[in-house]
Amino acid sequence: MELRESKSELLLDLSHSLAFPLFKKFDHPWEVLPYIKEFILQAGAELPAEEYDHPDEDIWIHKTAKVFPSAYIAGPCIIGARTEVRHCAFIRGSALIGEDCVVGNSTELKNVILFDHVQVPHYNYVGDSILGYYAHMGAGSITSNVKSDKALVKVHFADGDCETGLKKFGAIVGDHVEVGCGSILNPGTVVGRETNIYPLSSVRCAVDASSIYKSASEIAKKL
Repeated sequence: MELRESKSELLLDLSHSLAFPLFKKFDHPWEVLPYIKEFILQAGAELPAEEYDHPDEDIWIHKTAKVFPSAYIAGPCIIGARTEVRHCAFIRGSALIGEDCVVGNSTELKNVILFDHVQVPHYNYVGDSILGYYAHMGAGSITSNVKSDKALVKVHFADGDCETGLKKFGAIVGDHVEVGCGSILNPGTVVGRETNIYPLSSVRCAVDASSIYKSASEIAKKL
């Protein structure tokens, strides 16, 4: 993936998130990460009261969403229509969760945007990340959002590195991406639309759309 291909509109169908006005302000999708909290607070205050429950000052849950009693939700947070938040899910705040999503058992979310129809159904950690329309994280797959040396995160593109200026940045996962079980998306990972990540993969670069990723040296284009 080249630097010019990392525009939000090329990775994400912005019509499938309440956050589309936020993305429109920036060139690259990771630039929205520091502003998720502020956006949720503004957007939540404008949501129709007849459609959303408001159990706490900065939490909005659509009346058709299903939240299991053992789930923990910290604000600010918006949970969209028909989304299911299962047992022991841990939503730490600054989470904008779209419609028809699944946040599964023992899944942890923090400073994230989940587009509509995203599934993070089993033992996932997603932090400082964006998951596109119909993206799916296999069981045990995670985003790693801080480098071990605590340096600022770079995105490794085919035509050079892109400085993000961010200490915390997990992954940008495009629409209809399948992340295999037990995979790690290292800090600054960007995955193009319709790509499949093999189980147990460790990804630390920008991966082209419509690819099959096995390792950094084994990336094939879909036929």
